[in-house]
Amino acid sequence: MDLFPHLGELGASTVHLIAIGGVALVLPFVVDPRKDLHRAALFAVAFLLAFRYAWWRATETLAPPGLTINMLASWSLFALEMAALVGSMSAFVILSRVKLRSEEADRNLGWWEGGEPRVAILIATYNEDREVLERTIVGARSLRHQNKEVIVCDDSRRDWLRDFCAEQNVRYMRRPDNKGQKAGNINHALDRLAEDVVPPDYVAVLDADFVPHRGFISRTLALFHDPEVGLVQTPQHFFNPDPIQHNFGLVRSYPDEQRFFFDYMQPSRDGWGIAFCCGTSSICRWTALRDVGGFNTESVTEDFMMTLVLRNGGWKTVYLNEPLTEGLAPEGLKEYVTQRARWCLGLMQIARSSLGPLANNNLRLRDRWSVIDSVFYWCTTFSFRIAAIVYPLLYWYGNITVVNARLPDVITYFGCYYLWILMTLNYLSRGMVVPILNDVSQLLGAIPITRAAFTGLFKPHGHPFSVTAKGGDRSKVQVQWRLMAPFLVAFVLTVVGLLIGIVFDGFAFNDAGDGKWVILFWTLYNVVVLAVTSLACVELPRREIHVADKPERVIFRTEGTDHTLWMRSLTLDTVRLRGNVFPIETRGTLVLDDVPGELTAYVISSTTDGNRLQLLPDAEQREALFLRFYADGAEPGVVRVQSAALIRDIARRLSVTSRS
Repeated sequence: MDLFPHLGELGASTVHLIAIGGVALVLPFVVDPRKDLHRAALFAVAFLLAFRYAWWRATETLAPPGLTINMLASWSLFALEMAALVGSMSAFVILSRVKLRSEEADRNLGWWEGGEPRVAILIATYNEDREVLERTIVGARSLRHQNKEVIVCDDSRRDWLRDFCAEQNVRYMRRPDNKGQKAGNINHALDRLAEDVVPPDYVAVLDADFVPHRGFISRTLALFHDPEVGLVQTPQHFFNPDPIQHNFGLVRSYPDEQRFFFDYMQPSRDGWGIAFCCGTSSICRWTALRDVGGFNTESVTEDFMMTLVLRNGGWKTVYLNEPLTEGLAPEGLKEYVTQRARWCLGLMQIARSSLGPLANNNLRLRDRWSVIDSVFYWCTTFSFRIAAIVYPLLYWYGNITVVNARLPDVITYFGCYYLWILMTLNYLSRGMVVPILNDVSQLLGAIPITRAAFTGLFKPHGHPFSVTAKGGDRSKVQVQWRLMAPFLVAFVLTVVGLLIGIVFDGFAFNDAGDGKWVILFWTLYNVVVLAVTSLACVELPRREIHVADKPERVIFRTEGTDHTLWMRSLTLDTVRLRGNVFPIETRGTLVLDDVPGELTAYVISSTTDGNRLQLLPDAEQREALFLRFYADGAEPGVVRVQSAALIRDIARRLSVTSRS
């Protein structure tokens, strides 16, 4: 059998890919990602290549019409693929613009006349533990803006939290029921604030696990110089790795899964005037909130809904892409998937609500498009990801050809489109789109998200609000068998089908059609994706760790002698020092910048180049450590892909798995 019957054409097709790769090398010298015209040119090429690919798929790769299984499989896959392609084209239109507002904020700091505006900071909480809430409250109290009031909105009615708020000198609110979930909780607080002698001028909203940086209020208030702005949203950053980063050991080489949205998609949406509220880390004008009647409760994603409520009332929503808060990413895969399925369900509820794109309301055409774009994303991206795993199995087990195409043509049409998109997105997002990892992040939640999408479209009401659990014990390896099961089954079916097709002459792989080569490479790629997805379901132990952004000199004082050492890592409870090696249980004090007094400490273990010390901070020092960890500095974690480090981290993770 001739393995490559079209070898000459294959070489010619490869030339196209090489040409596109060559263009990638010169892009940084000719394209400015801050200029809309340059971005639009890149995506115009993407549109042409997408149309070229879609035309080829429609005219040359489908099974002939007729009442056959081949036609049903081939045409249904094509329909799913084209729906996903339409969603991608919509996203590319959005990405063709960008709006960055940091210079605008610089120009308008302190724009108000007279004293500082009064700001109410609402911390919405349901079931978070004390440590999670403590750092958020401490961070909110320590904001540079002076004319503020911190208010904890407790939907679990906990007496210990009421007493803790009294100790912290912050206001505590509770309500008799949980009607309206989080939106209802916030609305209750707004109604109480309206009864105050002096209501606030602005209302900031923080989730219970999000700590504001010291400049959060002053930077966001600067954009309210425009009297039409009703809400300013800022990005969410995370001081802990998400499940994909953590389970693959990519904490220092691969950004969290939401970085593309917050750092690149939201500024582009702002370029079109359709940036939307994401709940936490946002601030609203008080008069705008009262004008629209507070947060709408028709959706479990009250934040996106709030955007449409404000737009419907004639108010602007804008985005300031600066790291001004940081919080907890979901630490477990179940929580990760649950959160995204809730977002999906909420968006479908919005699409079917009084502020949906087809409803009779005051929304602009671009606001309606914004909702439709999100519907396409949730309905097509994840369902197509499932289809990409399932449809090749039809070939191996049923000899059903779903894509009847020659390999050179696949490279010419699909390969060129895919490579151009990959190149463009990675240039504009500093390498954020990593093929296999991107597929894995989507596949992990594909089944529950697809279920939520179509459930929400056809039955939008009567669904409970699923709270994303934060904190808890993560000290042991946990295998998420229920989540892993469909990926393991698909992996086994794919491998067995591939082996049967290769070994036995009577099976599909040995037919004479050109489509088998497409299926072969597609199947091999699926084997890798399914294996990596299954590996992601093995959750590794977590521990809190804060590594200094840069080497820092500290003083360890013991028995009247000062020892100047290098600090390697610091948590609320421990510190690792490099330099002198002290005996176990050596007691002393540690002098740290920005921490009052001297921290009581003692040596608990030796390391290869120093010691690990146990810290015993008092209440004031504990608060100072909270501020040092969460309220100061730039964005936490990795904000762009570190390619060489990513390869090393993945190799290290795979080697550990193979040894175990």
